[in-house]
Amino acid sequence: MSNSVSRGRSRRFLVAATAVTLGAGTALTATALGASASGQAASTYIVLARDGAAAGGASRAVTAAGGTVVASYDAIGVVIARSSSADFAATVSGRSGIQGVSATAGFATKVGDTTDGASDATSDTAPAAPAAPTTWGDSLSGLQWDMRQIKVPEAQAINAGSSSVLVGDIDTGLDFTHPDLAPVYDAANSTDCTSGASAPLAIGNDANGHGTHTAGTIAAAANGTGIVGVAPGVRIAGIRAGDADGFFFPEAVVCSFMWAATHGVTVTNNSYFADPYLFNCKNDPVQRAIWEAERRAIRYAQARGVTVVAAQGNFADDLSHPTMDNQSPDNTTPVDRTVTNACAVVPVEVSGVVGVTATGNLQMKSFYSSYGISTADVAAPGGDSILQRTAASPNGRVLSDWPLGAINNCLASRRLFENGSLYCYQQGTSMASPHAVGVAALIASTTGARGGALAAALTGATNSLSCPADVSMYAFFPSQLDLTTPQTCSGGVGHNSWFGSGEVDAFKAVSH
Repeated sequence: MSNSVSRGRSRRFLVAATAVTLGAGTALTATALGASASGQAASTYIVLARDGAAAGGASRAVTAAGGTVVASYDAIGVVIARSSSADFAATVSGRSGIQGVSATAGFATKVGDTTDGASDATSDTAPAAPAAPTTWGDSLSGLQWDMRQIKVPEAQAINAGSSSVLVGDIDTGLDFTHPDLAPVYDAANSTDCTSGASAPLAIGNDANGHGTHTAGTIAAAANGTGIVGVAPGVRIAGIRAGDADGFFFPEAVVCSFMWAATHGVTVTNNSYFADPYLFNCKNDPVQRAIWEAERRAIRYAQARGVTVVAAQGNFADDLSHPTMDNQSPDNTTPVDRTVTNACAVVPVEVSGVVGVTATGNLQMKSFYSSYGISTADVAAPGGDSILQRTAASPNGRVLSDWPLGAINNCLASRRLFENGSLYCYQQGTSMASPHAVGVAALIASTTGARGGALAAALTGATNSLSCPADVSMYAFFPSQLDLTTPQTCSGGVGHNSWFGSGEVDAFKAVSH
């Protein structure tokens, strides 16, 4: 998640989906649906079959209620549906074999935002000119403090990644025409899931920029120009779940994990939370089906050997002890909600998901990064433009690829051009997660580890970071979910709430 600390639609990157046609490896159908004859716009729904029940019964219930099936994921008993009837949810919920029905968002919701992150207390500086020539990397690699911090140059001297490893970047798409991404892009295993059903990933698909940035961090090619990713030898698939406005709604998240599960993806990057709720509360009937559908899709992918890595979020909040959610639902006006541990952030709080917190160039926790003793597994560079500006990182942010078509989503002071291509400085746990994913890809390339074994190896390829003795510098950055709770760190050197087992180390990943 790119960083924002303002109330409202702060960094989640999600999608208000439109229904499209196409099938995807797991049995599904997809058709289009617009407004009803009365002019009322159609809404998207998650329809959940009871455990053990086939999705076919749920599909028939949707049709009987006058709705349209967008996609039917039989393997997990989930149907994505659309209807313009105000009684649709109640009607379908009353059918036998149905566990729950939840609307996901208004059909055409669009919320204005940028992907640049918070307006910092200190003014931005223009990106530095390329640093002195380096013995590692491409033309802009002198600016990649983040890669040096986690020993990527040393790692790539041993193993830069194998083409047998496929990374799925579940994001806003990616600019596969960018010279850093074209050589590593896997078109056959890429897709657009924004409707809830898979469709071809079109040229110019990333109108946001966020996905191109995360993809570059993972696997930008070592081609002499621009930057180099953590694992430039692997393949990367763009799995588009977020639209130009940065929305990732449940139907797209479900589709994305089902695609990853059936297309040979080794590890997925997830730099978002699933809308419209930051915290999905399992005991809330409105949200229960959303939580369960996403959980089923993620667990299905994990059961098929997909390692899932996810950003912690940018709310400076302790996810292990939540008290307030002032961000939801983000497709309308957010309201203050009291939340408990019965409420969870998806995907990072789903069992087995590797949660990533963000660090800056001083290897301290970034001022905005959420954390939690039960959710933080590893830390990785995400940038910190307030507490951790250094000579090596003068604006505190992470440099990566950016599509020219989304140039207005990168502030002028954060842009770099190299040989006609665009690069952008960003910060957030969105930037941290792909560093960890790249390290996981190096481990998979070196050892062949997959699934839970790969997740365990990733948490072991770290350098321990202790809780700081003095956290007074974070006093100006309380939880952005209640605006009062101070940030605190708990746990020991081996595992704590701010850094998990420690900051990822690419060299350890390939040498142990």
